Amino acid sequence: MTQNPTSINPADLPEAITRYLTGRAAKDASAAAPAFAPHATVTDDGHTHEGAEAITRWLGQTDTEYTYTTTLAGAERDAPGRYTVHQHLEGDFPGGKVDLHCRFVLTHGLISELSIAP
Repeated sequence: MTQNPTSINPADLPEAITRYLTGRAAKDASAAAPAFAPHATVTDDGHTHEGAEAITRWLGQTDTEYTYTTTLAGAERDAPGRYTVHQHLEGDFPGGKVDLHCRFVLTHGLISELSIAP
C-alpha cells in the first residue's frame, strides 16, 4: 500500500533533518555531520558518499566549492521515517539557480539515506 506524501510545517521536521539543514545553512560541516548514522549514504550530483568519513568530507567540500543562498520551499512526510525537503538555491554554481528535492530516510532518529536531486 502506497502512502501519499503529507505537507508539513518545516518546523515539524525531525531533529536530525533540522540539524543537517541548520548546519548546511551555516556552512558548518561539523554541525551537520552528527545528523547522519555511522553507515549512512548520501547521493548528490551523481556521486554516492558512504559512511561518516566520506559524508563529512562531502559536507566540507560542498561548503567551499560555491557561494550560494538556500531558501526552504516546503517539506513533506512521505512515509514513516521518510521526508522530502524542497529547497531553492541561488549562487555562483553553473546555471545560478536550482530547485532541489532532498529525500531523507531516518533510522533510529538519524539520517541513514539522503538523496539530493533537481
